[in-house]
This record gives sequence, structure tokens and C-alpha cells, in this order.
Amino acid sequence: MFADLSDDNYSRLNMRTAEYSTPTKVIHWLTAVLVLVAFIYGPGGSEQRVYSAARDFDRQLHESLGLCILALVVARVLWRPFDRRPEFRAVPRWMKVAADAVQAALYVLLFALPLTAISGAWLEGHPLTLLGPLAIRSPLTESHALGATIAEVHTWLGDLIMWLAGVHAGAALLHHYVLKDHVLRSMLPHRSSGNG
Repeated sequence: MFADLSDDNYSRLNMRTAEYSTPTKVIHWLTAVLVLVAFIYGPGGSEQRVYSAARDFDRQLHESLGLCILALVVARVLWRPFDRRPEFRAVPRWMKVAADAVQAALYVLLFALPLTAISGAWLEGHPLTLLGPLAIRSPLTESHALGATIAEVHTWLGDLIMWLAGVHAGAALLHHYVLKDHVLRSMLPHRSSGNG
């Protein structure tokens, strides 16, 4: 069932082909941390609550992190054609299809979340407020009802990305502890000691 690359053959591979590149790892883990922090600091709730003075810091941090996430995802997509891909043992077709589907969904959400946040805020008539004095005003014509709908979609997508990230992390743990392959280790920081 997993005959493509045995553990013996895998252990003989040069470590440079057995793990993702350093830029990919840095982008992956930074994105994961920023998504989690943005989710925690998302002010949530009604428009009045989100844009209340008491929530200024949370909203500004959330919006700043969202723009950082968008920049990281753009960098990851631009880097992909030049990146090396690790070699893994073959898995059943359904596992490969499921992994590809979750990864594609995560990419879509990582673009959709900041874009829905920006467009929803602007259409509701709110500037994008970043940490510090920076406020980016809307170039869009205000449409409050449409903006409120997009803001609600943004909230749903935020919940969805956390569920999918959980599935993604669970699959990595399954690979590590049950299938005992090198999928999880390929994305962890490289250890030069040779202990694998």
C-alpha cells in the first residue's frame, strides 16, 4: 500500500530532498501563528461592537495581521514554482485527493479572508485601520447592506479556516504517529544532528 518510497530508501535520501525549503517553512509557520492570533483577536459581533472605541486595539491588530497574512500567502504562491517538494511514500489515492482538497481550500480561504474583511469594511463605510495612525480609506462606493453581508461571510470563513487548519494538523499527526512517515518532519525546522 505504501510501496513508493520505503523508510530504508527514504533514510538514504539527501535531507535537502526530504524536507521543505527554509523559506517555505518560515512562511508556513508564520502564517499558521498569525491566523491563530488574528482569530483570537478578531473582535466579532455586531458592527457597533466591532467598531466601538473599546475594540479599537483588537480591530487594528486583527486588520494588521490580516494584511500580513495576505502578504505571506502571496509570497508563498510566488515562491512555489521555485521551491523543492519533498519525496514521500505513496499513499492511497483517497488520501492524496483529500490532502490536495484541504490544501486548496486553505489557500482559497487565506486569500478570501483578508479580501472579504477589506471589502466588507469599505462597503460599510469604515476605513481599514492598522496599528499606528494608518487608516486606508475606501475607493469603493458605500453599500452598507452588501458590506454587512460580506462581513458576515468573513466571520463564517474565519470559523471554517480554523476547522480546516485543525483537520490539516490532525492529518500531520496521523502521518507522524500512525503512518510513521516523514510528512510532519518535512515541515519542521531542520535538525543537523542527523537524528531524523
